[in-house]
Amino acid sequence: MKETLEQLKIEPLQEAARRKARRRLDAIAKPLDGLGQFEKLIVQIAGIQGTDEVQIEKRAILAMCADNGIVAEGVTQTSDEVTGIVAVNMATGRSSVNRMAAVAGTEVFATDIGIRAPVDCGRLRNRRVRNGTADFLKEPAMQEREALRAIEEGILWVKECRQKGYQILGTGEMGIGNTTTSAAVGCALLGLNPEEATGRGAGLDDAGLARKKSVIAQAIRQYDLYRQDALTVLRTVGGLDIAGLVGIFIGGALYRVPIVLDGMITSVAALTAERLAPGVRSYMIASHLSKEPVTGRIMEELRLHPVISAQLALGEGTGAAMFFPLLDMALTVYRDNDSFAEMKIDAYERYDNN
Repeated sequence: MKETLEQLKIEPLQEAARRKARRRLDAIAKPLDGLGQFEKLIVQIAGIQGTDEVQIEKRAILAMCADNGIVAEGVTQTSDEVTGIVAVNMATGRSSVNRMAAVAGTEVFATDIGIRAPVDCGRLRNRRVRNGTADFLKEPAMQEREALRAIEEGILWVKECRQKGYQILGTGEMGIGNTTTSAAVGCALLGLNPEEATGRGAGLDDAGLARKKSVIAQAIRQYDLYRQDALTVLRTVGGLDIAGLVGIFIGGALYRVPIVLDGMITSVAALTAERLAPGVRSYMIASHLSKEPVTGRIMEELRLHPVISAQLALGEGTGAAMFFPLLDMALTVYRDNDSFAEMKIDAYERYDNN
């Protein structure tokens, strides 16, 4: 698997489809770029799907669920038992993301990629690589082969969805302690100071936040993470949920499916995926800007532009669910509005500075 990743060549978006979508948007009776960022997203999706007849009606949010041994260091408010409980709720349609996704006409699927205690729920996909990761202050979170297997599971999940006709996929996650693992990976990959780039996660008090920052800083020193490659960083301080999401982003590029980011954890996975397989960023769409500090730096690095800025911090894929109806509205204009020609009025001209 490692050799396969190293040899991956990500194909560029199809330029002919992008040009057709751009011309179609410019021909609609509206101001040029009147739909702002959504016009760029429609053009991007056209390039991914290879047609200006953009389709996103069949869609789902794929959530990776896993536990993190680092919770033993007191970096969370709750115990890791919560991971399994919420994962079951997501799988059976009772969690926040399910409520929001239902409004957005979006399915939600959850995978156990590494929950500590086995969960008895037929609707929760069991792809468990191991029962939670290790406390990374005591040993690396996982073995390289385990990280690679989780990445492979993510890739295969996208392949399965593509074969079933899904046209766009959102990402989600559940895992107590995963803002710590994500902050550690993000800081290591971007060379950031944990003191400035680590947030409160699900609501740590000042003492808890100080512990969290200290744990991340200690791990970076202990493993010399600023000098390590992305796979080493991932397996050393990351989580199986992050690794599975890395696979989803890579799978999106391999199978030409747009992948929508949610918040901080999925953003860290997106960054890791881009480091492992340069070019996958072209297949990514950022739904919202998480309030966690490292997320903004990741967006800059990936050159992505989140659509929603609302201080969301709910996780699970809720930002992706919120994003889909907005994209639906923009596509309605794209598909159904009259053109300037049909209205018999002069079209706006696009100049170089536009």
